[in-house]
Formats: sequence, structure tokens, C-alpha cells
Amino acid sequence: MMRREDKEDRAPSSGPFAKRPALGKGIAQSLARWTYAQCEPTVQERLDQLHLSSLNEFGTDAFGFDPEFTKAAIAPFVWLYQRYFRVETQGIENLRGGRLLLVGNHSGQIPIDASMVGLAAFLEADPPRVIRSMYERWVPRLPYISIFMQRVGQVIGTPANCKKLLEQEQCILVFPEGARGVTKPFRKRYRLEPFGLGFMRLALETATPIVPVAIIGAEEQYISIGNLETLAKTLGLPGLPVLPQLLIPLLGWAPLPTKYRIRFGDPMYFTGDPDDEDAEIEKKALIVKERIESLLAHGLEQRRSVFF
Repeated sequence: MMRREDKEDRAPSSGPFAKRPALGKGIAQSLARWTYAQCEPTVQERLDQLHLSSLNEFGTDAFGFDPEFTKAAIAPFVWLYQRYFRVETQGIENLRGGRLLLVGNHSGQIPIDASMVGLAAFLEADPPRVIRSMYERWVPRLPYISIFMQRVGQVIGTPANCKKLLEQEQCILVFPEGARGVTKPFRKRYRLEPFGLGFMRLALETATPIVPVAIIGAEEQYISIGNLETLAKTLGLPGLPVLPQLLIPLLGWAPLPTKYRIRFGDPMYFTGDPDDEDAEIEKKALIVKERIESLLAHGLEQRRSVFF
């Protein structure tokens, strides 16, 4: 982690801000310069517009989000966004200010889709937004990765965390399909798995608009032909997809350079009792699911190529 001379020297030896990813100072500075080189002249203006007034003396918020670390860490993701996946967005104007709950389809075996949505919100929305993606409870067991995700603004997906962030007028990204979506085989591409209901209860409790998000392109980045579920359970993983392209040395481990198309739908407003029976909540959640399916169908109909 790059050190900020005075503040870093006073970092505690224990507690939530003690362990920080160890990017060497030189590496961090080089990555930050790469971020600026790819995004100039707007990146600093966008950083200034975030108005992150809730940072503590160590430069992080209560959840561990570190803007200075993020400035360096997003450099390769910006390259992926602009050069590799060549992300095309539609409806970005729907990411207005104030609290929002983005609800999207999940796929791709690893959460590249979430990072591309986050970059779209920062690089293209007006005003720019920091997206707080919710990750699964098992992620903190992964060394380094969980700390990295925390420093770039991602949060473990508990109702309490979501509610607190929404009360701060922040923008949250959730994938109600959960791990079932991200590990689905290729034969089920763009067919949504059943939605969990927690996002709808949260939206009702906090009076938060829901923005449906359709992500096209992630399904084809890794072609899965199956899932080793028994072995995955033994290893404590949500899934273990079978990916033939990984048999190609080195090159096969990279995702295919599919073209991402991200569609942000019009905000949806729901009212009702968040403690209603599941059947009532499910009716509302199904409306969101159907809206995402409609956005996906329209986007796939317009797409002429997976890669262009």
C-alpha cells in the first residue's frame, strides 16, 4: 500500500484499518499515473466531485474504502474497460444523485461484471458515483482478495451494511442470483436464476429506487461446460466451473475479449411492508427480474457480434 507520510505512520497495529494491501510506494505511484494517463483530464475532476467527507484520519471510510488506494488499483481495470472489453453503456443518466439500488444479472465465473458497472458509474455518470458492490460472506476467507475489495469500496452483503450505506445516500450494486448466476454454465447464458428477496425488502424499508441493470458480454468471457459441485462444497466454494479454455497455457487463463454492453433501466419505485410474506415480496422482485430480462432481450437482439 502506498504510504501517506504522516497518516500512515500513525496507523494502528490492530483493528479494521490495520491490515492494508501492500502495494509498494513506487508501484502505487506508477499505477496512479497510469490511471491519470488513461482518464485525463477528467479523472481528478471526478474524484473531486465525489465529496467523500466521511473519511477518517487514515483516509478510509467506516467500511475501509480508501480513495487513494483505489486511484492506483483501478488502473488495469480502466484499461480493461476502455481497451479490452470496450464497454458501451446506455441509460447512464439513470444513475442520478441520492440513494440507489442497482440490481443486475450476474455471470462470467469471476466478478468482472461488477467492476465494469462500477467503472461506468465513475467514468461516465454525471455526477460520478462510487458503486458499493455487495460480496458473498465466503469472500473474506480469501487471502488478500477480500482486503483489496474492501479498499476499493466493496462491502460484505449483510442487510445492516446495505441499510447503513443507503442511509448515507450511496449507490449499491446487488446481484440477487448470487453465486448461482456467476457460475452458471454456457448453455444457460442470459437465463436468469431465481432471485433472492433481500434486495426488495431493503428497497421497501429504505424507500430506495431500484435501477435494473442488464450486462451483456460477461456470459461469454469464460465458457463453462459444467460445475463440479461436490468438489466445490468440499473446498467450501460456491462453485467450481469446468472451463476448457484454461487448458491453454497462460493465454487461456485470460477472459475472452468480449464486448461489454451495459444497459441501465429507468428507476423503479416500490411501496409496501418490507416484512410482508415471501409471496408478496416475490411478486415485486419478479417485476424487477422481468425488467432485466427485457433489457437483456433487447440488447441481445441489437447485438451483431459477441466481440464487436
